[in-house]
Amino acid sequence: MKTVDAPVLDRLLDPLGRIILTPDVARKLVKLRFDAKAQARIGKLAKKCNEGQMSGDERREYETYVQTIDFIAILQAKARALLKRSTDA
Repeated sequence: MKTVDAPVLDRLLDPLGRIILTPDVARKLVKLRFDAKAQARIGKLAKKCNEGQMSGDERREYETYVQTIDFIAILQAKARALLKRSTDA
């Protein structure tokens, strides 16, 4: 499975984070979660992946979820850092 290089993505998102992350946006981003239907689908695909029973289409779908989760996790880390800095100031 191809994955996004997190350090590269983090570096590329840094300028974006400085532009769009206000404390209010950061708080909302930190609370962001997938809905129950998406979580169930991710869980089902993860199980099939672990069991080696994925079709090609399922693998591509799962990779998309994983890359999206990585992307959101980096944005959430940037949001948490911004909120920490704003409370420390």
